[in-house]
Amino acid sequence: MVPAAGSRVSGPLGRSRLQLSRPMSSGAHSEQGSARVWKALTCLVALPRVGVSMLNVFLKSHPGEEGRRESVDYPHLRIRSKPFPWEDGNHTLVQNPHVNLLPTGCEDE
Repeated sequence: MVPAAGSRVSGPLGRSRLQLSRPMSSGAHSEQGSARVWKALTCLVALPRVGVSMLNVFLKSHPGEEGRRESVDYPHLRIRSKPFPWEDGNHTLVQNPHVNLLPTGCEDE
């Protein structure tokens, strides 16, 4: 019975050794196959998605017929407790007259 008990123990241990020596990735893809899958995903999914995102930003960045937004004078916006240390003290360092409003409203008005 000793040989039989030894064969019962070595059977499961032998199978576990085979499973441990197997690579971590699935056996379905080799290294070349995996690279081909990632290349296809990049070309067919990622690059078109970047293009669509760029088109979306381009189309939304132009105001079109809406024009400039209205300046609403909320009391908590554009508070200046002390002037900026450059120019007239009212303009920010990277002032854009089309986007950044002054405390008095738009620069054009």
